[in-house]
Amino acid sequence: MKLGVNTVLFKPFSVLEAMQAIKRAGYDGVELSAIKGMCEHLDLDNWNLDEVKAAQAETGMELLSMEVASLDEDRLRLAFKAAKELGVPVVNVGPGGKADVEEDVVTSIATLTARARMAAEYGVTLCCKAHVGCAIHDTPTTLRAMNEIKEDSFGVDMDPSHIWRAGEKPEEALPQVISRVKHIHIRDCKGPGPNPGLPALQACGRGDIDLVGYFKALVSTGYQGPVCLEVIGPDQTLAEAQAVASESYGYMNAVLRFLGGR
Repeated sequence: MKLGVNTVLFKPFSVLEAMQAIKRAGYDGVELSAIKGMCEHLDLDNWNLDEVKAAQAETGMELLSMEVASLDEDRLRLAFKAAKELGVPVVNVGPGGKADVEEDVVTSIATLTARARMAAEYGVTLCCKAHVGCAIHDTPTTLRAMNEIKEDSFGVDMDPSHIWRAGEKPEEALPQVISRVKHIHIRDCKGPGPNPGLPALQACGRGDIDLVGYFKALVSTGYQGPVCLEVIGPDQTLAEAQAVASESYGYMNAVLRFLGGR
């Protein structure tokens, strides 16, 4: 199981600085943030692949995944092209739409199906997670998407913090969707939400999610894909972001080693 960090945690800094900090924390690799308007360490509009390649060559960090968030067709085609050139296996998006609106669920599933077919053209896997407030927002809607999207190039990004905020227990939800899980976003959450809390409280082990139980369930399935820390919120200083990454690594690595997952 490979541990990584979404570079959005280091959004005020360059992609090289982000990779250097993530390496210092002990991680195996990174998830490149290409989230327009939030953090674009991979700038799809200005195609900074050479900068990313240079940072990877200097740090030796594995490119585990990429987060684009958007379902826009043109933007995702650029993302898939970049993923193919960089050797990034997984591109993560959100489902869009609004929770409990049937028309939005239908539209989200149809769009994800089309984008998964596009991903297959580039040899990339498109992953989507249940997201608070969106059309696909909990385990039942995730299962519906899994059932209706047949493409092998589609996978589930199982983020326990969103499942927790949907009122479920992630350690119980995971076995229901694991057959299609190809990526894990991870963070902790203090309280029931709707927001995950300040970045420092998203560090693994700081919140109320039973992450030990979640990792126990994950290890028992034999999952071998990426597990990437994704911490969002206000800009952090380099020291603050480093602390969140390092604390989370220490927690996850210790738990996974104890469980035989690393």
